[in-house]
Amino acid sequence: MAESFIFSIAESLAAKLASRAYQEASRLVGVYDDLQELKSSLSYVKAVLLDAEQKQEHNHELREWLKQIKLIFYDAENFLDEVDCETLSKQVVRDYGTPKDKVGRFFSSSNPLVFRYKLGHQIKEIKKRLDRVAADRNKFGLQVIDVDRRGVHRREMTYSHVVESKVVGREHDKEMIMKLLMEPSLDDNGGSKHISVIPIVGIGGLGKTTLARLVYSNKRVTESFPLKMWVSVPDDFNVRSLIIKIINSPSDFASSTDAPAGQQNLRDLEIEQLQHRLRNMLEDQKFLLVLDDVWNEDRVKWVELQDLISVGAQGSKVIVTTRSQSIASMMGTVACSHNLESLSPEDSLRLFVRWAFKEGEEEKYPELIRIGREIVEKCKGVPLAVRTLGSSLFSKHETQEWEALRDKEIWDLPQKEDDILPALKLSYDEMPSHLRQCFALLSLYPKNHAFISLDVASLWGAAGLLSLQSQDKSMVDIAHQYLRDLMARSFLHDVFDCGSFYFFLIHDLVHDLAVYVAKDVCQLVSSNTQDISENVLHLSFVENGLRCNSIKPSLQGARSILFPVNEVGASEAFLNAWVSNCKYLRYLDLSDSTCETLPQSISKLKHLRSISLCNNTRIKRLPSSICKLQNLQVLRLDGCSNLETLPKKLRKLISLQRLEITTKQSILPESDIAKLNRLEYLCVQDCDNLESLFVETRLPTLRTLQVSGCANLKSLPLDTHHFPQLETLVIPGIANEDWLDRSEDTNAVLRLKSIYFYGMVTLPHSLQQYASTLQTLVIACFYELEVLPEWLWNLSSLKSLYISECPKLKSLPSDIHRLTSLQVLGIIKCRELYRKYEPQVGECWPMISHIKHTYIRDTWE
Repeated sequence: MAESFIFSIAESLAAKLASRAYQEASRLVGVYDDLQELKSSLSYVKAVLLDAEQKQEHNHELREWLKQIKLIFYDAENFLDEVDCETLSKQVVRDYGTPKDKVGRFFSSSNPLVFRYKLGHQIKEIKKRLDRVAADRNKFGLQVIDVDRRGVHRREMTYSHVVESKVVGREHDKEMIMKLLMEPSLDDNGGSKHISVIPIVGIGGLGKTTLARLVYSNKRVTESFPLKMWVSVPDDFNVRSLIIKIINSPSDFASSTDAPAGQQNLRDLEIEQLQHRLRNMLEDQKFLLVLDDVWNEDRVKWVELQDLISVGAQGSKVIVTTRSQSIASMMGTVACSHNLESLSPEDSLRLFVRWAFKEGEEEKYPELIRIGREIVEKCKGVPLAVRTLGSSLFSKHETQEWEALRDKEIWDLPQKEDDILPALKLSYDEMPSHLRQCFALLSLYPKNHAFISLDVASLWGAAGLLSLQSQDKSMVDIAHQYLRDLMARSFLHDVFDCGSFYFFLIHDLVHDLAVYVAKDVCQLVSSNTQDISENVLHLSFVENGLRCNSIKPSLQGARSILFPVNEVGASEAFLNAWVSNCKYLRYLDLSDSTCETLPQSISKLKHLRSISLCNNTRIKRLPSSICKLQNLQVLRLDGCSNLETLPKKLRKLISLQRLEITTKQSILPESDIAKLNRLEYLCVQDCDNLESLFVETRLPTLRTLQVSGCANLKSLPLDTHHFPQLETLVIPGIANEDWLDRSEDTNAVLRLKSIYFYGMVTLPHSLQQYASTLQTLVIACFYELEVLPEWLWNLSSLKSLYISECPKLKSLPSDIHRLTSLQVLGIIKCRELYRKYEPQVGECWPMISHIKHTYIRDTWE
């Protein structure tokens, strides 16, 4: 998998070279002609990369050829980035430079003539290397493929037969689907309709097809549906092919006198004749149609098929199995899809025993069963993973063999085509190339990590994976779209959509897949790490006390370094050994670090897009040179409780979009902050000496404002004059609520979409002034709150309401139905509410059962 991203990198390079903005920048610094020549060489290589990627697995020499190209591409990305750096530096000198700055620049290596010569020479060298490697392309017999069509390698077509006694742990799921099949078909207005569509959704290997088989083969279903059809859906959801499959599907029908004259003749018929046969076959028949393994998201084709089969009798049903939430939403007609959950640990072990032993044999091997429990834990309730590991141990009774498998990662195990890793990889292969790279970077976080979308956006943005498609969308907007795409493919779970950001987890097996596809590009480093792969780009350190030897030259091109585990951070020695030597770093997360300062040489990391020092309690000052990082998009200083002052000349950070601050200062450099013309997210946290904020300052681009733990804050103007674009307000733990009062000027009222209240006594009345715009409301850690105010139900635009850790809150008002726009209700760690509103069983569950998505949990797990 090491060279699986080469085509994506080539596409990114080509797009950058072709962009109007980049061509203008290259003319400005005098390297336009050199880059056009490089563009030509790049196109010559790019044309055969897709074929090379597909053939590399069985050709070591081809893999080495791709590896050389990958290293050249990395260097090309770095040198092209130099053009951006130079352009931004010119802008800062023009806007804020003094005569001394301009003279100093002339006599430095940044002198335009020196820079042009140096960069031109580097580009020519890259072109020469690329041409030299490209000359070897013909010896591999590679074909030109212009369009990336990976993802066509699919599993075999499925069938409907199942032995029910061999299926474990799906009785409840079967009954839920049976209930949907047997109940009358109703439309959105409560009237009857001919056909209901029931989606079954989940990641690969979870048992969607098995569940559909259980239902399809059930005696009650056979008695209720005289006509049953099972269709394994082709990749492209071709309507003509589907019609033929549906006509050929019902064996009972095919043997009757009304059956087609010969199945082999159907492909010779025109589409008009085919649709006529299909409609004749289904007309006035109460049928059950299973469409297994649907991948295509073309709604036009689905509607076309739906129109053709709508001639069936009242009560006809369609079951759709898919990995995609968006397909389920598009095709489903029931209130909500059936999201298939993992097996319980007990059911997983039962299934494992069936695959690992002959019947009854397991009783002889209690020690193997003990190890088996630990092996099953790796599978996290996914039946195909249980089967994969269990069958690999069949007839093996040596303890050492079982322990060896227990201690191995799943991606290191031999896998057949129908095992778990290939099954999951189908979903990965089906992704567009930009999404594959983004997904791979999730491997930098340990298993069970609780993700926050803003941090993921910072990482993806720093890696250059978020292409801005329009001026109206920020990097965070694009990142959220990518996350929704991953969510739709069932790669994320336990997703909490909080309006302006998401919390989410990824399944352990999905994490295994991310590690597998990202190896040699991303690496988690722990005390168990034997060696760090050569030329790895992204490094994640998950333990303290790791050795900080001088880094190898092959690692000096690293682009990301992060410490994603709480209370694990970089030491001074690490900083000196690694950061100072990795001059192409783009993402540097030094959260929880123990360093007392940053070196002045930090300014040499001119490619840096994101740096975090959050929760560093030892650092007191930052070097002024940090303001020379003109590419910097994210600066996190939250939790730096001993930081005495912010660096001067913050205004020079002209690319900054996200700024988080904790400082002992009594006055922030507001004039500097106001000149950050791209600033969208500002967090001011635990600044105990601050008494006022932005009273005379306007932040024209700010979209999200968080003010928390500022105990002495007396004023903060919340109006459109000071914050014309503000959409999201996060207000935790306010000691003085006076500044939340209603604005007297109705024309100046903010058009807030999301508000997050934490640690207060009651909801402020000022919330009512946002009734027409507010879409997301979070109420958390209101430990004394017993009743929600009646006016809350006047929030007519509210789509998402989350209530967490409000232990004294006993009920929701009976007129919650007045929130007609409400689609998501989350109740987490609210003991009394959980007891009353627990799904299906709580006495008050019927009051909220109409809401499309509910998360009712007694813990965060």
